[in-house]
Amino acid sequence: MSSETFDPEAPATLVIVGAGPRGTGLIERIAANAPELYAGSGLAIHLVDPHPPGAGRIWRAAQSPLLWMNSHAEDVTMFTDESVEMAGPVRPGPTLHEWAGIDGRTFADRQLQGSYLRWVHEQAVAALPPEITVHHHPGRALRVSGPRSGRQQVWLEGRDQPLPADLVVLAHGHLDAELDDEQRELAAYAAEHGLVHLPPDFTADSDLSALPAGEPVLVRGFGLAFVDLMVLLTEGRGGRYEGDTYVPSGREPVLYVGSRRGVPYHSKIGYDWTGERPPLPRFLGPAEIDGLLARPGGFDFRRDVWPLVEKELGFAHYHRLFTVHAERTAIAWTDFEEKYEAASEGAEREALVASAVPDPRDRLDLAALDRPLDGVTYRSFAEFQEGLRGYVEDDLSRRHDAAHSTDLAVFLGLLSVYGQLVRLGDIGPWWHGFFSYLASGPPGPRLRQLLALSRAGVLKFVGADMAVHARDGVFRASSATVPGFSVEARALVEARLPEPTLRRALDPLLRELHADGAGETPDGLLRVDRADGRVLDRAGLPHPRRFALGPHTDGRTPGAFTRPRTGGPAFRQNDATARAALVFLRDLGADAVG
Repeated sequence: MSSETFDPEAPATLVIVGAGPRGTGLIERIAANAPELYAGSGLAIHLVDPHPPGAGRIWRAAQSPLLWMNSHAEDVTMFTDESVEMAGPVRPGPTLHEWAGIDGRTFADRQLQGSYLRWVHEQAVAALPPEITVHHHPGRALRVSGPRSGRQQVWLEGRDQPLPADLVVLAHGHLDAELDDEQRELAAYAAEHGLVHLPPDFTADSDLSALPAGEPVLVRGFGLAFVDLMVLLTEGRGGRYEGDTYVPSGREPVLYVGSRRGVPYHSKIGYDWTGERPPLPRFLGPAEIDGLLARPGGFDFRRDVWPLVEKELGFAHYHRLFTVHAERTAIAWTDFEEKYEAASEGAEREALVASAVPDPRDRLDLAALDRPLDGVTYRSFAEFQEGLRGYVEDDLSRRHDAAHSTDLAVFLGLLSVYGQLVRLGDIGPWWHGFFSYLASGPPGPRLRQLLALSRAGVLKFVGADMAVHARDGVFRASSATVPGFSVEARALVEARLPEPTLRRALDPLLRELHADGAGETPDGLLRVDRADGRVLDRAGLPHPRRFALGPHTDGRTPGAFTRPRTGGPAFRQNDATARAALVFLRDLGADAVG
């Protein structure tokens, strides 16, 4: 694969902006579909990305080896299987653990995952027909221009002449964003008073050297970005674990962490699936999605979609409970299933569950799972520290005990639901956060480290709906979870990724695309055609020569790679986009010859 070579005589050119996992997945699908759709025609594929192909920014080698994936190595694949509903052929390949020769239950570090992704990229390129070539341009794309009916121009940083492109696919991964109003105010206050304010960012890219040892640091966010922060500010500064005890280096700050929920994401499940899988989808499948999309007045997520999600997740949960843990139920599964299907939402379904499942701990309560601290208060800060440690310990125990395998059934239900909801487009950020909180939490060992840090006094919990105020020359945090308590600090870290919106994206290409008339959802995502990923304009018309895949679009999926045999919505999208691109380029060549 050459680095900067460009052949202006190539009969067709495809420019892919973003050479990380999504761009690699697209090339893999082009290789798989080319024998059917593009045999015998020349094609030059140009990858534009400042980072090496395959790993991209998030999985690049140049980051701390202390940072892990949050999935078991056996649950990570870049290859399709028979569960992916797509028109193209299945091309199986190894999971991360098979490729690396490591235990499937390992939480690999991100550098190893980056090596796997680079290998997958090399394999995908090698699988292309000889007449399809790939060229990497290690820089940033600044904008795309060109008429709807003609060749596009992709302008690159540091180059006077653009890359001509018959088609362009935007496969950006996670993006940087300008600060919103609140973050701008906090940043200005920090600058005025000599404070430290770290806005939302990919934690591995944040300059943490400004956080002094021994000083309190407010951290807002309790998800995966927080886990990275926790690691880099403890082990990353020379601390170590001896069993369940953390031995500080003395260079750690004191982290005061809170969030909307006030608790960390649920632990990854630590046991394997056995037996029959719940037959999903059952109550939220293609027919239900078709019905929602066909509504003349559109749909409301909470009113029209969430009840179907609740029923689907409940079905997965109770199917597992009744078929595997029947001793904890009061009626036969066939009777329960019939009544559950007929029951309306709300009181009727709750009454059925209460009569059929004696122990409340065996019932699925999504509201309680989502907000475990709602209405809960503690008399003192110290009492809350003990209480939240107990909550985390209970979560770890449950998520590693197959007696609670209903949790794994709900996880499978969440994957099924996500695969369906992708078709609805932008349904707001709440669902994606809820999914991540339940299904994409940290490895169990990370939560055990969190407990050790709490016991060592390096990490302290603030509570739910953590409020941060800038006053009296400092930042101050408080929560209704501990009435009357507050803590002040001279540093505030926003431990979360920036929101992937068009208007606030720092990426110049997306900003230009928005200014050029690309469609935008109410939450600021790039609108794309659900069938093949073509970019939609503000009138809803698809651009014939521009496609987009990834978290900045309203077709975003849980990730660019996925767990084997779970349908892989990203793989399905990659296949559809690859096939549409190949057909367009094939027909373009035929028209030129004709």
